[in-house]
Amino acid sequence: MKLLLRGARVVSGDSPQPVDADVLVEDGIIRAVGPGLPEAANDGARVLDMAGRLVMPAMFDAHVHFREPGFEAKEDIASGCAAAINGGVTGVVMMPNTKPALDSASVVRMVLDKAARVSPIKVFASGCITKGREGKEMAGIDGMRRLGVRMLTDDGDPVADPAVLFRAMQYGSEFGMFFASHCETPELAGPRAIHEGRVSYKLGIKGSPACSEEICMDRDIRLAHAVGAHVHIQHVSTALGAETIRMWKERGAKVTAEVAPHHLLFADEDIGDFDTALKMNPPLRTRADNEALLQALKDGVFDLIATDHAPHTPFEKAQDFVSAPNGITGLETALVSLHHHFIAKGVFGWDLLVNRYSTEPRRMMGLEPVPVEEGKAAEFIVFDPDKQTAFTTEFMRSKSRNTPFFGKTLKGQVEMVVLGDRILLERE
Repeated sequence: MKLLLRGARVVSGDSPQPVDADVLVEDGIIRAVGPGLPEAANDGARVLDMAGRLVMPAMFDAHVHFREPGFEAKEDIASGCAAAINGGVTGVVMMPNTKPALDSASVVRMVLDKAARVSPIKVFASGCITKGREGKEMAGIDGMRRLGVRMLTDDGDPVADPAVLFRAMQYGSEFGMFFASHCETPELAGPRAIHEGRVSYKLGIKGSPACSEEICMDRDIRLAHAVGAHVHIQHVSTALGAETIRMWKERGAKVTAEVAPHHLLFADEDIGDFDTALKMNPPLRTRADNEALLQALKDGVFDLIATDHAPHTPFEKAQDFVSAPNGITGLETALVSLHHHFIAKGVFGWDLLVNRYSTEPRRMMGLEPVPVEEGKAAEFIVFDPDKQTAFTTEFMRSKSRNTPFFGKTLKGQVEMVVLGDRILLERE
């Protein structure tokens, strides 16, 4: 494949403003990037007019639930990867809360083999910290490491026993593995349905207080700091949680953290009349938390943006608010929604998005970034900031529709996804 993109605006993590340039790709390699490439570059190439379009590194999501094995009615690896491509994502890390859980080399191998058969994008598996995610005994960590697992997590639940987590951190960190923490204090979390506050009182539902998350967060960072392990804090939802991470970073702890788009965009007051599309764990907090999380993202407290893509069937989400499962899909909506609500309004620039949703997630997983630069492998997307995306059944590739964006139209569109010598997505 030889592809020449004429008149594009190239986005990088080095500047909030795109740079005007042509991009030449041949045999999966970016051969040239610059304004006004010579006419000779047209020879044998498919030439596309990119006026008004942005060319940027493809995204990487370090927190997704593809539900396979065990819950394929919600999502499977093939449909999850199709959803990722639809949203401009070319690499993902699967969470291990499947059935059976990804707690041994045999289950991890099965998942990675399946991904190699059905997915054109890079799929990485995280491994459980404990057997069956039960929090009692360490999982088969070394066997999973030999298959390339770097992230260990019991995501969906915390490791309740600090002694078990401490020992696992001592063991896994010797092999260069790191630990991703779902922070929650079960004794405080209640039914895990909603933030404790004015809205929970109004709806008559027992809430989960912010301190349920914050107590566990501080505990897990303290344990990792004592061991010298790297701990990654998942889906931070509270203002004090962000400040806790800031404090530990200033103290020299090896801590990274992620924030999900929904915790930046929505608050508990948006739940309205028991809208289960806005039910997730950690729950939506307050507008003040939204603002604090956004500021922490801009300040660099959060290293990553990650969606926590968590599909569920319509039947499950049609239950009453307390009984309905927690989770929101995000792979297909993240890039467009962040553009619509933040970038298009000048809240932050493209450089922040590229760094937090492309470069840093890859670095955390031991991968090289994928800049749009001469000599680099082609792994980029074309984004049209002036077009619109309607999140309809026809558009979405995930098996599930549990997102508050379903039925909405937002500004911006992922127009093309290029990976190596393949065009994985191209819209007219």
